[in-house]
Amino acid sequence: MRIDDATPLPAPDSPRGAGPDLPAGMRPALPPEAPLAMPVQDLARFDRGAARVPLRRHPPPLPARILVFGGALLIAAYGGLQMYETVSVSGSPTLLQYVLVALFVLTFSWIALAFTSAVLGFLVLLRRPALPPIPARLATRTAVLMPVYNEATARTFAGIEAMHAAVAETGLAGHFDWFVLSDSTQGDAWIAEERAFLDLRARLGPEARLHYRHRPKNHHRKAGNIADFVTRWGGAYDHMLVLDADSLLSGDCVVRLAAAMEADPDAGIVQSLPLIINRNTLFARLQQFAARIYGPVIAVGLSTWSGRDGNYWGHNAIIRTRAFAESCGLPDLPGRPPFGGHVLSHDFVEAALIRRAGWDVYMLPTLPGSYEESPPSLIDVAVRDRRWAQGNLQHSRIIGAAGLHWASRQHFATGIAGYLASPLWLLQLVVGIALALQTAYVKPEYFAQGFALYPVFPRFDPVRALQLFGLTMGILLAPKFLGLILALLDREVRRACGGAGRLVASCLLEILLSALLAPVAMVIQSGSVAGILLGRDTGWNPQRRDDGSIPMRAIVARHRWHTLLGLVAGVSAIAIATSLFLWMSPTILGLVLAIPISWASGQLGLGLALKRRGLLTTPEERDPPAIAQAAGTIAARNAADGYDDADALRALHADPELAAAHIGMLPPGAPRQRGRIDPDHTLAQAKVVEAESLDEAAAWLLPRERMALLHDRALLDRLVRLAG
Repeated sequence: MRIDDATPLPAPDSPRGAGPDLPAGMRPALPPEAPLAMPVQDLARFDRGAARVPLRRHPPPLPARILVFGGALLIAAYGGLQMYETVSVSGSPTLLQYVLVALFVLTFSWIALAFTSAVLGFLVLLRRPALPPIPARLATRTAVLMPVYNEATARTFAGIEAMHAAVAETGLAGHFDWFVLSDSTQGDAWIAEERAFLDLRARLGPEARLHYRHRPKNHHRKAGNIADFVTRWGGAYDHMLVLDADSLLSGDCVVRLAAAMEADPDAGIVQSLPLIINRNTLFARLQQFAARIYGPVIAVGLSTWSGRDGNYWGHNAIIRTRAFAESCGLPDLPGRPPFGGHVLSHDFVEAALIRRAGWDVYMLPTLPGSYEESPPSLIDVAVRDRRWAQGNLQHSRIIGAAGLHWASRQHFATGIAGYLASPLWLLQLVVGIALALQTAYVKPEYFAQGFALYPVFPRFDPVRALQLFGLTMGILLAPKFLGLILALLDREVRRACGGAGRLVASCLLEILLSALLAPVAMVIQSGSVAGILLGRDTGWNPQRRDDGSIPMRAIVARHRWHTLLGLVAGVSAIAIATSLFLWMSPTILGLVLAIPISWASGQLGLGLALKRRGLLTTPEERDPPAIAQAAGTIAARNAADGYDDADALRALHADPELAAAHIGMLPPGAPRQRGRIDPDHTLAQAKVVEAESLDEAAAWLLPRERMALLHDRALLDRLVRLAG
């Protein structure tokens, strides 16, 4: 739909798409439906002749790709040769030594590619690339989508309200409609969302373009949530700006993304680079600092060599709605999870499919005003990472899909390698220990093939080994130091981080703490990969977004085997050779201290203590973005109103208007088929009918039965009539 900027879009007023029992005077929660077909894509076949032809010529960034991939190949070849020379000093390598060389080449190639990409990003950022201008007018219509799944309602709706106000300040609010798309499976969260939606819409006034939809079944999770929007309302919008529940975008960022999509008829997805803000636990502050100081170097490098064959991270990105609908319908993969079933990490696949159809995907990594939050502790990030690991390994079933661009396949390969790297590092460590045992205890070969004056001892070249270790560490840490150099060169960033001294100290502290966390993360990720390969599905738990710590009992239960592994490895290394113990000491120390390290990672007090001393500080902390300040103020008000504290049944019982609105927003229910009984609904009905008071009903109903009740108008009517 095209509109003139001087003419505001009409506010939707049709009840279509809302429940049939709207209370008098209540506006529908949803606009009129505008269906858009979203056919399921065939991964086995693709007609290249049917792909869209770009309207403009966009040459690929060949020099950047040669620098990144050619440089990585040369570095990996050099490292592999040096490792071979290291293990072959005593003659022909043994089988174990060949295995060690192969593992080293695989892991070294991974960090070499990250290094060359970061070098490219560093060189680009030295030139300080220009930002897209803030538009004075727009000619398209964008839906801003906030998918939620059992989230903290006070914070979620604070973000929506703050972003809505920020866009209004640009004078272009008439081009944006806002949707909260709920997949929540907890009754308390669902009713809290409806209450917050009604309150916010009342504050925004009758012309508010704010909508709310709850799905009875969270089919295909977030991908299904977005697909449901597209197939029901997508036809009314040129673009959709997809968020996460913790996303915050400034008004300028929102309209710049819309303007970028509008100005580029070949763009299918335009991704922003979200920075982490609002985090205060030790672990979260480490992530926040690293993302701010090192993240731009890595992201700009990736964006530069990817060009218009880029990737999509699932949020804080704008998408051309019709292009998405025509090319991104995800099929279920054959077989059972973890490798079969619905696509878990849908964003990479959607980027690959929309690129296959002839649309461009790229990032604006220097666009300011895009923010997100992070998990508060090591255990929390491990829970999320387990889901990501399954999703990325599942891409092994998709990487060979017909018609994909080679860059899309490379993105899949990078994601898969990122999770295989940990078990490969661990296996390399195990092979190294086995070789040390061989050197210490295996008898030399006195009768080697060919003529030899002396027996052959299996050994290493210590000088080469030390040089190779230094090279590996240098390549591994180089992206961090490149980011630090850029931060030191930027006067505003340097001052906002506490000056050059504190900035350097923060970087060294982050490297030290990350080195202690790395062995634990390596073992956790290796266990996740092993579980996935053994066929264990992960499920989908909501992410913790608070600054709360984890009980010590849970920490001990999670890390006791890591500590035991570290103790066994340390004792074994000392028994074999002191040099082996020294070589393994960083890994041993991290594992032995896994419990206190994990405990410390989630401590709010430790993070705040570093903040008071000006360490691990980011510019966004010294000068908080206006959008973050506004969202924080609104979230505090919402929390005071008790959105997340109320019991759903008691809230509906105490507020007849809320109950009536909830009933009015329920979708029309499908008629029950004769002979098919829903146990949860049947039990909920029996309990509510038998209950003589609200207290009895609340005590008797289980969570699944509560959800069944909340979907049934007759049972809700019975509930609100119970004695309080």
